[in-house]
Amino acid sequence: MTILRFDPFQEFDRLSRQMLGSGRGPRSMPMEAYRRGDQFFIHLDLPGVNPDNVQLTVERNVVAVRAERRPFWQEGDEVLVDETPQGTFGRQLFLGDNLDAGRLEASFDQGILTLTVPVAEQAKPRRIQVSSQSRGPQQVEAAGSESG
Repeated sequence: MTILRFDPFQEFDRLSRQMLGSGRGPRSMPMEAYRRGDQFFIHLDLPGVNPDNVQLTVERNVVAVRAERRPFWQEGDEVLVDETPQGTFGRQLFLGDNLDAGRLEASFDQGILTLTVPVAEQAKPRRIQVSSQSRGPQQVEAAGSESG
């Protein structure tokens, strides 16, 4: 594989990022979410992010995720190609009242942040006992027609 040192579109890409604002502020991260039984799973893609650079906060029903990806190259290195997204990434998730944000768990494996949120106890289906107000079997008199 040959690495080109000159990319005629590099300056165009840089200007496009500046004009579209992708160079400012936190960028979003791809997400996948689903329910399995009594738990919700949320997977956020953070390739190349060190787990120490991930901040996760929960306030009421809002989960905020912030992550920072730094380049591998260091100052003084001769950078030939740098196409990976870097900087600060952020996402806010609004959890419904049916989820228990207080019991949220997080794990990080192979560049994927996984959040596990259980369904709140009050939101789980439950069986309601139906009571009977009757006083036992009662006889019903039927009005009959006389034949004639």
